[in-house]
Amino acid sequence: MAKGDDALARKRNRVRRKRLRSSENAVSARVAAIIANKRRRKSGKRRGCEGMCFSLPTPDDPFNERHGKKRKGEEEPIDDTEDAAATVTKDDNPLRKKDGSNKKQPPAKAGAKAKSKAIRERATEAEEGRVDFDRPSKFLVVCLNAIRDAVAPEDRGGSSIHGAGDWGVELWRSCSAPAPSDVLDTSGATATMEQTAWLVSTACDIVARKERLGMVVSCPFLLYLVPSQEKAAQVRSICKPLKSLGIHSVSLHPGASIEHQIAGLKTCEPEFLIATPERLLELVSLKAIDISSVSMMVIDGLKCFMDLNVSDKIFSIRGAISSNPQITIFTGPSDKNVATMAKNLLRGRITKLSINDSVSSRSAFVTQHVHFCTSEDLKTSKVKEILEQILQSHAKKSSKVLLVAATNKNVQQLSSSLKQGNCTVTNDSHGNSFTICSSVGLMDVHVKDRENLAMTDVEEFETVLVVDLPPSVDEYKEILTGVARHTIGGEVHSIFCNTDAPVAKPLAELLANCSQEVPEFQKKLESS
Repeated sequence: MAKGDDALARKRNRVRRKRLRSSENAVSARVAAIIANKRRRKSGKRRGCEGMCFSLPTPDDPFNERHGKKRKGEEEPIDDTEDAAATVTKDDNPLRKKDGSNKKQPPAKAGAKAKSKAIRERATEAEEGRVDFDRPSKFLVVCLNAIRDAVAPEDRGGSSIHGAGDWGVELWRSCSAPAPSDVLDTSGATATMEQTAWLVSTACDIVARKERLGMVVSCPFLLYLVPSQEKAAQVRSICKPLKSLGIHSVSLHPGASIEHQIAGLKTCEPEFLIATPERLLELVSLKAIDISSVSMMVIDGLKCFMDLNVSDKIFSIRGAISSNPQITIFTGPSDKNVATMAKNLLRGRITKLSINDSVSSRSAFVTQHVHFCTSEDLKTSKVKEILEQILQSHAKKSSKVLLVAATNKNVQQLSSSLKQGNCTVTNDSHGNSFTICSSVGLMDVHVKDRENLAMTDVEEFETVLVVDLPPSVDEYKEILTGVARHTIGGEVHSIFCNTDAPVAKPLAELLANCSQEVPEFQKKLESS
């Protein structure tokens, strides 16, 4: 007896399922479900019954017969925000709900109820999309734990991933903010395993949040540039545990044939792409991958790329990205050339981070100048001379300078002296914040004493002039490590008098540790 078409189809499907189960490349049922869901989401096709998966019964529709669909007339524009908020407050009161359930509402009240329901739905959507920047999300912790559990058997340092929490939380805040800021790590080395774990987990959290809000996530989402094949393998091993969470990563380096990598990219759309600059540009030129929509970019070891003479390739990759990605740079050893290249790559507001607490790392790219003054009476004229030099060096833009004096009396004397010799505009009631107007440019000057310095946001100033050196170098270190946290370069000027001789030796040692030039007069005082 001949078999029907349905029986033949069932047999073919049975054979196909058996072949897939026995295949070496078969994935788990959970991963297969994630991949299938992703394909359905991208194609925009869902079954009609899936509407029930995204809606719950409500008092208006207790049997869920409409599957969460709204009635006509519910989506009405609300112009008066205050009235709408008052309506929401009334509807949220359980006593009012109970009293109104026994009365038949007139049409006007029914319309108000529909409006308040629409407002509540929008408020719920806004609540779901809101990010709590005080602490990381639960999904971020899940990603970190997955990486920790995977690397712990191989590397006993897996438990130290949470030890880099302070650095990781600051990175997460910078990348997850509504207006993300670029990150410049000045730790003095390439990314450690802990830093890489926090970085890729942060990217996972951003991808998950965007998908939860129904936003389209570009692939690849994260581009991680590494200088060598060994570093690519290290980063890839950290990203592997994220595959079970639906995040796929691909490593591109010269260690594998380019034909094999092209074939792999045709069958996979990775969220994370780890690549060396040379191989990535080859694949881009062959149109094997499109990086124009990359949202996050990591440059691991900027100094290493410069030593390999691939700086032009880094700029070519940056130019191939048409969007405005959030960029994280691990500088490695810092010098003037690294600072210049970082300035060309990071054009907006940045956040400087360092995983260690050394003064040299936290004050990287900040230039220190020590000026000698023979007596205390000549300090005011010396301050005017230094401010003139700062104006000359920043002629094309307005400067923002913080002057630090010893006491409030010194602040008042210094402010009045500067106002007499220049054309100024006072910005505050106390007269300690003013703008100097000259033919060269504008300069916003803020004069503070050491006692009130703690209430001043030193991070926002690119230039600080310490008029009176503190008796301890530790106070000078606090100013040095806090200045210019949101720009690449910064300057700290200080005036040294003969009365400051006790701090000559520790100040000279600090300058030497930070690879700064020690003045000759300070060397003489140190040796005497």
